[in-house]
Amino acid sequence: MRVIGLISGTSMDAIDVAVAELSLDGPTVHLEPVEHAEHPFPEELRRPPNSAAELCALDTGLGRAFGDVARRYRGDLVASLGQTVHHEVADGRCLGTLQLGQPAWIAEATGLPVVSDFRARDVAAGGHGAPLASTLDALWLAELDGPATALNIGGIANVTRVSPGGVVAYDTGPGNALMDAAMTVLTGGLRTRDTDGEFARRGRVHDELLDRLLADPYYALPAPKSTGKEHFNRSYLDRVAGGLTIQAEDFLATLTELTARTVAAECEGVVIGSGGGMRNPALVESLRRHVDLRPSDEFGLPADGKEAYLAALLGFLTWHGLPANVPSATGAAGPRPLGSITPGRVPPRLPEPAVTAVRGLRIGRHRRPWDGGPRART
Repeated sequence: MRVIGLISGTSMDAIDVAVAELSLDGPTVHLEPVEHAEHPFPEELRRPPNSAAELCALDTGLGRAFGDVARRYRGDLVASLGQTVHHEVADGRCLGTLQLGQPAWIAEATGLPVVSDFRARDVAAGGHGAPLASTLDALWLAELDGPATALNIGGIANVTRVSPGGVVAYDTGPGNALMDAAMTVLTGGLRTRDTDGEFARRGRVHDELLDRLLADPYYALPAPKSTGKEHFNRSYLDRVAGGLTIQAEDFLATLTELTARTVAAECEGVVIGSGGGMRNPALVESLRRHVDLRPSDEFGLPADGKEAYLAALLGFLTWHGLPANVPSATGAAGPRPLGSITPGRVPPRLPEPAVTAVRGLRIGRHRRPWDGGPRART
């Protein structure tokens, strides 16, 4: 079946869409990337809501925006990870998570059934609801000999480590979030990101600021764990950098190094990178000083579209009655089907639930993830 995957990440820089052909072959899911793209994020939806009325308007506005994107593509099913607006974590436990983008508007715009709200069920089962990228990564990297790490750098960075000993996944800390916050402040709102690492590449790491940032207790917490812009935000920067006078370029260079070091500290083996952070050459250069970093494109999965393809995969699994979380990664009490289904224009006709557990993922019709790659089987 053809599934349209949708997501807007924590950076809120675009609505990502990917279209994939997915099928089941016993314990293996086959995913054929068809196309992926980015669509502008509506500027009027960036402002945080301050009342129930504004929250309602945001949920509706995001749903209509996602629907407007999805209706431009052909598919049998839409899977939407939505926009995370709050992720509540206290004392190492996720107490709740909220993703907006009302799926009824997507179903109305496309006429297709929509699977959405994937994180909540994992949280209800005692997990963090994140990183759900571990579902794709654990299946995709299962054939690899030796350790490997899948890395996604959005507003928050997360890793999935796959080794013969099992799967571990969690948020490492800030990806682009602090860099974006700093650019917004330093340019008076004229720029919201350090495009191409322009500022960071002209600056030098400020050692005292970096030491203060690395002292954050989050980095020492055991996995499973998750975080978000509720913690790593502009107010956080104001507190940590208080009393220091730092040039804008040095500030960005330091925040770039922070992301690189905190990510690298959690990686093993070859590191397969994806997400918006892979477009920042200053960050990529810094990461490559610490780890063997390869873009996921080298293994058949476009780095820019990975999270939207993840959404498509999660929707496909739910549609077939299959669990879509990795309990060792999220901390949930066990495997759970994720998400809620909103019917399209006609009553949904779900297939018979799959009876074989899924243990692998093949990207492309005739290609294993390691064929021709740097760590291919011999």
